[in-house]
Amino acid sequence: MRNAAQGSTARNGIDLWREFVESAAAAGQAVCEPGPAAMTVAAEQDSRGPQAMTNTTLLPNEGLFIGRARTSDTPHPLVVTVRDGTVFDITSSMAPTVRDVCEMPDPAGYVHAAGGEPIGSLDAIAANSFQAARDPQKPYLLSPVDLQAVKASGVTFVVSLLERVIEEQARGSAEKADAIRADIAGLIGHDLSKLKPGSPEAMEIKAKLIQRGAWSQYLEVGIGPDAEIFTKCQPMASVGFGADVGLHPVSTWNNPEPEITMIAASSGKIVGATLGNDVNLRDVEGRSALLLGKAKDNNASAALGPFIRLFDDNFSIDDVKQAIVRLKVEGEDGFSLEGASSMAEISRSPEELVAAAMGPHHQYPDGLALYLGTMFVPSKDRGEKGKGFTHKVGDIVTISSEKFGALVNRVRLSPDCPHWTYGASHLMRDLARADLI
Repeated sequence: MRNAAQGSTARNGIDLWREFVESAAAAGQAVCEPGPAAMTVAAEQDSRGPQAMTNTTLLPNEGLFIGRARTSDTPHPLVVTVRDGTVFDITSSMAPTVRDVCEMPDPAGYVHAAGGEPIGSLDAIAANSFQAARDPQKPYLLSPVDLQAVKASGVTFVVSLLERVIEEQARGSAEKADAIRADIAGLIGHDLSKLKPGSPEAMEIKAKLIQRGAWSQYLEVGIGPDAEIFTKCQPMASVGFGADVGLHPVSTWNNPEPEITMIAASSGKIVGATLGNDVNLRDVEGRSALLLGKAKDNNASAALGPFIRLFDDNFSIDDVKQAIVRLKVEGEDGFSLEGASSMAEISRSPEELVAAAMGPHHQYPDGLALYLGTMFVPSKDRGEKGKGFTHKVGDIVTISSEKFGALVNRVRLSPDCPHWTYGASHLMRDLARADLI
C-alpha cells in the first residue's frame, strides 16, 4: 500500500513559472500567463525540463482524446480532440455532444477519422483555462463530459475505508481522529487489500466486528456485498481543467479525492476514462452519512479532465487497473502535500462498479461518468498538531497519471466559484440554433 509522501518543494512553483516566462520571452516565444494554478504543474514537472513545463495538461503524445472547449465564436460548447499539440473542433450534426460520440459503436475510431478545424494550441488553450486569469474571448477547456450522469463510488480502497470509519466514529471532529485511527487499526488490521468484498472471509470479519460492537456502515459497503454508489453532481454541472473547485462554507475539515473516472455509454459499455477530483467535506459526512449530498454535491465540487482518453488498440481497461494516480496540494501558506494511489489495490474492479451503478436495475440513456474512489486520504497536520489536513482557500490541487495527463484546479468556497448557469436546456437550444440538432 502506498502512503502519502509528504514534504515541501525546494523551490516554489511561482518562481519556476516566472523563470520559464522570462526564458521564453528571451527566446522570442509568446507566453500566455495562466495564473497561479499552472505554476504548481511547473514546479511538479521541473525535473522534466522547460519543454514539459509548457504543457500544463501533461497530456501524453499518444492516445485518442476527446473533450469540450468554449470559444467566443459559438454560443455552444465545442466537442474537441487533440492532434500533435493542436486542439481541433470536431463538433458535427452527427455528434454534437461528447455523449453522442460515446454512444457510437467505435468512439475512438470516430474521433480518429473525424474532420475538424483547429482552434489553437493545447498549451495556449490550457493556459487560458485557469479561472484566475482567463480571457473569455479566447478558447478555454471545459469538463470533458456533458449530458452524462455524474456518479461516484465510495470506500473502494482499504485506506479510504478506514478513514470513513474514523470520520463516523469521530463525528466530524478532526481532533479525535488519530486516537480512533489507532483503535480501528488494532481491531481489524491495516491490510485488507486481499479481502474480496462479500466473500466468506469478509463476512467473518463482519461478524467479529458486530460482536465487538464496532461494525460501521462504511465497513458494510467496504467489505460487504454491495458497493456504495452516489450522485456527485447533475449533468452539465462538473468543472474542468483550470476551473476553481468549491468547498461548502460550513466545512472546516475537508480534502481532495484524486480518482480515475470511467466513462460508460448507455449500454453499459465502458468507452474511456478521465481524471477526477471528488471534493469531499469530511466533517459534514462524519456527522451523519445522511448528509452525503451536502458533503459531496455543491457548486463546483466535481472536477473532471483534462480530456477523456478513449479505449483503442493501445489503451484499455487494463491500463486503468494498473494506473498510478498522483496528488499534489500546494498552499499559499507554503504548505505542500503529495501522495499516490495504485489502482491495482482497488477492492472492486471498474467493471464491477459500473455494473453496480447501471444495468437492468438502473438505466442512464445519456451514459455515465463514474468516479472509482481513492485510497489517498491526507492526514498530515496542517497547522495545529492533531487536527490533520484540511484545505485552505487558494490551494492548488494537481491530480495526474501518466496516461491521462494532469487535472489542475484552484480551491475556493463554493459561493465564490462561478455559479452553474448553463444546463442541458441551454445546450439543446444553442445546438438547435446552430442547426446541429
